[in-house]
Amino acid sequence: RRRLAPLNEDNGRFLLLAALIAAYLSAGATVFSALESPSEAAAQLRWNRTLHNFSRIFNISLPELRAFLRSYEAAMAAGIRVDALRPRWDFPGAFYFVGTVVSTIGFGMTTPATVAGKVFLIVYGLFGCAGTILFFNLFLERIISLLAFIMKACHERQLRRSGLLPPNFRRGPAMSGVGSLVGWKPSVYHVMLILGIFAITLSCCASAMYTAVEGWNYVDSLYYCFVTFSTIGFGDLVSSQNAAYQNQGLYRFGNFIFILMGVCCIYSLFNVISIVIKQVLNWVLKKFECRCCPKCHKSSARLGRRNAITPGARLRRHNISMDTDGQYDSDTEGRRLSGEMISMRELTASNKVSLAILQKQLSETANGYPRNVCINTRQNGFSAGVGALAIMNNRLAETSDSR
Repeated sequence: RRRLAPLNEDNGRFLLLAALIAAYLSAGATVFSALESPSEAAAQLRWNRTLHNFSRIFNISLPELRAFLRSYEAAMAAGIRVDALRPRWDFPGAFYFVGTVVSTIGFGMTTPATVAGKVFLIVYGLFGCAGTILFFNLFLERIISLLAFIMKACHERQLRRSGLLPPNFRRGPAMSGVGSLVGWKPSVYHVMLILGIFAITLSCCASAMYTAVEGWNYVDSLYYCFVTFSTIGFGDLVSSQNAAYQNQGLYRFGNFIFILMGVCCIYSLFNVISIVIKQVLNWVLKKFECRCCPKCHKSSARLGRRNAITPGARLRRHNISMDTDGQYDSDTEGRRLSGEMISMRELTASNKVSLAILQKQLSETANGYPRNVCINTRQNGFSAGVGALAIMNNRLAETSDSR
């Protein structure tokens, strides 16, 4: 009888994260429903009372009044307001719009109304969003490199103070002989702390500007900063929408810089937090594995001491995955479970895998590929991660140790 293969670490982490996200969404929906539902019901009651009073006082039928309000809602969707606002589709307004498109903020206060504009937006957003995500990844790479350089300099300074480095030590080829700096990488938790402090400082400064210029209270300004910098973009608060401001050019430039730096910083912070979440998932999986190991592998651990030659263990040590055709017969299963003898099927499969690895090494060496590429047959082009995850794995300490 064929036994189902257990989940590997990546699949286990994925399923655990999916379960945690589902629980997180359910908890968030419960909290927001409890907080906002009473306010929504009270607002709806007040609006119905106001509507009926207006209809009775001015002797206007409710269907006519509702038809007028629908026309007003359509005008609002088209960008028409009672108070004077700046033109939505002049060059500064259109530039603001495309900036919210490619950064995936999407406030929604301006939308194309023509068919040609909607079609162009699809093509424009496809390449614009892809290029902006690439820009965010490159920004992440450089901010992590900068933080790593600064943190390494601080680390060397601490080593000099403690006497582990000579006073005239300099970076360069001599660094390879210093054991305290070989393979040193900054901690992901320190990077998360620095990015968090920078994001909070940037949000506080931007909120002070919006409070002074837009007239919002400080909590609303902080709320706008988070919604915008995280690219959520609800659109209930949108900056730089009035017809005129004092020092308008300077304010628009400052608004652009704050949004650009805020989005880049929060994107980097989100990626670092995702790595910390991954560490927590790895810790949970290890706890589950430690609980299951004594029960699931008790017999194999005891029998492994009786027989030192176990082809399965040898293949696992070398990270070689082999495919076997057909089901195991009872004789083979008995020998595998007993651990006393080497089955001919496993020995043949081991020889086939060794021959295939040797042929692959010879072929890749002849074609000019490095030998370390074919050491592990399970590695592929995506084994080190893609995008921001690969950047974090290459530059931070905890991400490399977890793999």
